[in-house]
Amino acid sequence: MSNSIEDDSFSKRVGRWSVFYYGVGHMLNDITSACWFTYLLLFLTDIGLSQRDAATVMLSGQIADGLATIFVGELIDRFGHFKIWHGAGSVLVAVSFSSVFGGCLPCKALATFSSTVETISYSTFAAIFNVGWAATQVSHMSMVNCISLNSTSRVVLASCRNAFTMVANLSLYGIALIVFNISIAKTYADIENQYRWIAYLSIFIGCCFVGIFHLGTNEPRSKISVHGNIYARISWTYWFRKILYYQVALVYVLTRLVLNVSQAYLAFYVINDLLMAQSAKALVPAIIYICSFIVSVLLQEIAWNGQRLKAYYAAGGILWMFCGVGILLLPRSMSLFMYAISVFIGIANALMTVTAVSMQSVVIGEDLNGCAFVCGSLSFLDKISCGLALFVLQSYQSSSPIIVGNYSTNFNFSVTRYGLGLVPAVCSALAVAVTFTMELQTPLSKPLLEPLLE
Repeated sequence: MSNSIEDDSFSKRVGRWSVFYYGVGHMLNDITSACWFTYLLLFLTDIGLSQRDAATVMLSGQIADGLATIFVGELIDRFGHFKIWHGAGSVLVAVSFSSVFGGCLPCKALATFSSTVETISYSTFAAIFNVGWAATQVSHMSMVNCISLNSTSRVVLASCRNAFTMVANLSLYGIALIVFNISIAKTYADIENQYRWIAYLSIFIGCCFVGIFHLGTNEPRSKISVHGNIYARISWTYWFRKILYYQVALVYVLTRLVLNVSQAYLAFYVINDLLMAQSAKALVPAIIYICSFIVSVLLQEIAWNGQRLKAYYAAGGILWMFCGVGILLLPRSMSLFMYAISVFIGIANALMTVTAVSMQSVVIGEDLNGCAFVCGSLSFLDKISCGLALFVLQSYQSSSPIIVGNYSTNFNFSVTRYGLGLVPAVCSALAVAVTFTMELQTPLSKPLLEPLLE
């Protein structure tokens, strides 16, 4: 029986359509996440919240997300049913996300617009949204380990998922560009209306792809291991005894810090620090995600092993270090160079994301009945660290920048510049250093006879 399961479910290569159906399953999460990290702080400060209150809203969502990932991961390991968790989380995301950007409902009900009530309201909806987001993320991320044991297939699935993450981000910026051009914001109500339409359209697009995922993807056999052990749940302490778990956790958290912190401050940087046109806050991110999409597709054509994971991750990390230095030192008079830097950021993001996620699969290996805990615990560390980092940075955002030089050549050492340049560069350097200490063994790696995607 176990041999039959192994042959049918794990040894056969993953087909092209199966890769596609799996890859689109995170689109709703990705498009709402792109809006969350790119526009939430900008939106909250535009409608009158202080920098610290905006940071509090962001932190409340991140904490709720982090705690939910642990809880959901434990339940999935106990009971399975990846698709049920994915569907329930998607419904919660779709229902709650519009409220995050839809204005302060309690303020209207209570006929008061105090900053305290606004902060509590936005923080509550942010927490609800992130609980649903966590359920969808953990179930989708851990599914890949139960779809295939082939290391190359696992990387291809992760790469396809990352490619559609880029599609989701591009969709968001396309929507935002259209909405910002059509709707002119002159009052707080106009600003809320702009972001409400962005939220509605994002939810609609994401839900369409969630439907495709559920129609095309079968429920994996999460409770049957390749050794035939049914319902043999793995204890948390099993993972805590593995050095590789801590190494991969650190690399994953540092990678998410690079991606999320840079995304959160990108719009601020191009508008406030470089004084670029308003269209740049959509065009610069679009260039990043187009490049990431192309690289993610190309990565699907490679036969993967542990050494290649480390090498490609290191390449992405080193590239981000150079980009971070460039951002930190770029003067306003040379702001057009930001478009060139964006190309390399996109390449680095794809290399680091695909390989960091794939390292989780190496840690899990054949221990499928603990895969959700690994994904959930790493996501918990990611959410808490990103929330704290953004809270600290945003708390100092109101500090006056230090202007150097005359107006035509000056640049300012602002929190935004540090958040987009210095923090990702330092995190990349630390992650690359940790990567070199890893011993990634992929004994089940079987190169495919043909590419999974054409």
